[in-house]
Amino acid sequence: MANTPKSFGRKSIRATMTPSSLMDEVPDLAGVWQARVITLFPDAFPGVLGESLTGRALQDGKWQLHTHNLRDFGLTKHKNVDDTPSGGGAGMVLRADVVGPAIEAANAHSKGRIPVVYMSPRGVPFTQKMAQSWARCDGVTILCGRFEGVDERVLEHYNVMEVSLGDFVMTGGEIAAQAMIDAAVRLLPGVLGNADSAVEESHSNGLLEHPQYTRPATWNGRDVPQVLMSGNHAKIEQWRQEMSESLTQTRRPDLWVKHTKPEK
Repeated sequence: MANTPKSFGRKSIRATMTPSSLMDEVPDLAGVWQARVITLFPDAFPGVLGESLTGRALQDGKWQLHTHNLRDFGLTKHKNVDDTPSGGGAGMVLRADVVGPAIEAANAHSKGRIPVVYMSPRGVPFTQKMAQSWARCDGVTILCGRFEGVDERVLEHYNVMEVSLGDFVMTGGEIAAQAMIDAAVRLLPGVLGNADSAVEESHSNGLLEHPQYTRPATWNGRDVPQVLMSGNHAKIEQWRQEMSESLTQTRRPDLWVKHTKPEK
């Protein structure tokens, strides 16, 4: 990991049969939200998670990121992690006897409520509500798939939740994992400079966010809406609510239906 978070004297100590170097490994911080990623490409992390607000929060010890290299659990001298699909077919499948031990290793460090999820195009869609749920947990463990996927028995045995970033397929789960971790981390206490930002943004209340404006008051012949310059906060809030509703109806009628017809 490129950035080593500060410990603030909250190192969590665990007994282990495996010798480790305190100089090489980042110790867990007690009581800190933990993201663990099982991946064939650990060098892809932290990636964008090491930048901006999430990167600063990582350095400040407000959350931690740990990668578990799936190749370390590979078989034979070649560290094989996959094999051909049972029943035939194209591509390769990640082996149960490789992924299983990797999940066990990650779970050995887990403390508290930490869901195990698998980045999968057949999974349930990732939403703001799910990001909020993860942020209320003690962390999350994410399995990044490759090739044709993962042996189904692993997902069943560890009760892994399959989650999708969208209705499309990528070469692996690393980009999706970073996106989802970012969505959860920004909701942790102290990460955003203004906590109200997470309340007023798109999807937090089931609606898309209203349009935003700033200086200059006039740009290329286009003015900032007069109501936003009025100083009348009641009218401003009313305008923003109306714009949110209008945008949601126009751009996301599916969300509008859910908003106007709550689940029973």
